[in-house]
This record gives sequence, C-alpha cells and structure tokens, in this order.
Amino acid sequence: MKIRVLGILAALGFVFIAAQTAVAAPAAAILRISAIPDEAPTELIRKFKPLARYLEKELDARVKFIPLVNYAATVEALAAGKVDLVWYGGFTHVQARIRTNGKAVPLVMRRRDLNFRSKFITATGSGIKTLKDLKGKTFTFGSVSSTSGHLMPRFYLKIAGVIPERDFSRFSFSGSHDATAKWVEAGKVQAGAINEAVWDKLVESGKLNPGKIRVFYTTPAYVDYNWTARTGLPRETLTRLAAAFLKLDNRNPVHKKILDLQRAEGYVLGFSSDFKEIESAARDAGLLKKIATQ
Repeated sequence: MKIRVLGILAALGFVFIAAQTAVAAPAAAILRISAIPDEAPTELIRKFKPLARYLEKELDARVKFIPLVNYAATVEALAAGKVDLVWYGGFTHVQARIRTNGKAVPLVMRRRDLNFRSKFITATGSGIKTLKDLKGKTFTFGSVSSTSGHLMPRFYLKIAGVIPERDFSRFSFSGSHDATAKWVEAGKVQAGAINEAVWDKLVESGKLNPGKIRVFYTTPAYVDYNWTARTGLPRETLTRLAAAFLKLDNRNPVHKKILDLQRAEGYVLGFSSDFKEIESAARDAGLLKKIATQ
C-alpha cells in the first residue's frame, strides 16, 4: 500500500511536469505501439485504434499500432527499438526487462491488473471439479509466454501437485486466450486456462455458450498486464504518456469508450517491484533460462 500511495504522488508529479512542458518541449514525430497477440489480430486492432487516436491528441504525435506475430517478437522488437511501447502481460514484461538488461520501463497498468486472475475451464458435463481432477486429462494453455494463460496457471497447478509433463495425458498451447476457450468448447481438449478478462468478455458478448463450458477453478490474485516503454524513449515522452493514461476517466464519455475496450476502470503507475512474484514463478518453472541480453 505504501508503494502504491507513493506511486499516486509520483503520478501527480508526472501530470504537473506534462502540463508545464506541453508547449515548450518538442513532440515526437511518431510513437510505435504494439501488444502481445493474446487475442485474435482483428480484436487487438479494434481495441487499440481508439486508444491510439487518444494518445495522438495527448502527445501531439502520430501513433501507429504495429501488430507482431508472437510474444517473443514483441520482446525482440522492444529490445531493438523497433517499437516504443508494448502492452505486455507480467511474464512478457519480465522477459523484456531481462532482454534489455533491466532498462525496459513498466510505465502504467490498469487498476484491475494489481489483482488479476486466471480461470480454469472445462466442458459442462466433464466431471472435472478440482485441479487434481485434471490428472490424465488433455489440457491447453494459451501462449508459452503468457502470464495468465500459462505461467501462473502452471504455478498453481504445481501447488496442487499437478505437473503438466507428468500428469496430463497430453497438453498443448493454443496461442491465445480466445483460441483456448474455443478448443475447450469444441471438445478438442478437456480443459484449459484463460485470463479472466477475456473469459468475461467472451461470455458477455455471447461468443461462448455457458451451457457448454464452465469455470471450475479461479486462481488467487497476482499482478499482470502493463504498458512497457523501451530503453531510450525520451523522459519527456514518458512523462506525457503516463499523464495521458492517468488522465483517462470513466466519468468522461469519450474516455469511457476507450477504457471499456481495454476492460479498465482506470490506470495507475507501474513499478518493477510489482513483478517480483511473476519473475520468481518463471524462474521456478525454468522459463527464463534462454533469454539473451544485449
């Protein structure tokens, strides 16, 4: 709580600096943003277009959304300076920070990402009720690099005494949360792990049939998604970016449309210390061994 309160005070400082420098400071010609492909490409573009337009006005710069093929590509693009700002899950943020020798900056995160969860799903009549019931079953995670679709579900499976390589009859990676849901609904696998925000969205939009698929376990809370800025992005740009995100307010109809697409109530500043649990879980699972640094 103390860290978060200090973050609020820092946020006020960001806003003040942005207000003081908005006219005098030079604006960036273009800001290149991207996101981990945890949903279908068309859905990512739909979600981020209004946000890009908003950031263009706030930064007085062109903002371009650059879709990338997989999670690893977003890490390499940020490390190489090919993109400036990436929407990461907690695990991919940790990977990016290691890849850049600790220089990738967790700029802001949704308030809900301070207490994020994964859901384990199965067919309505499967008989699966607990994590231990998954032994001998077929299962799918999302992407290998997904926090909510792989790392944290694996972490809580281990706590329950279930090791995928030993206990599942077969397991796979669907590549995205919406694909995981469709695989389970279609009977391609008996169960899977999906992030709570995508689950809620798919159910609310009618894209999943609750008569065919159900949640049987929800994980404890952990820190997850955040906007991560690349090494070398000017402090002026970081200041304006943080101020723009913190300014988004649900009481403003225009802002609400942007926040609803991001499934956010608002944003708070992110801190590297927020992701210690994620990094610890990744190291415990042996998922950080092959990341090179520059």
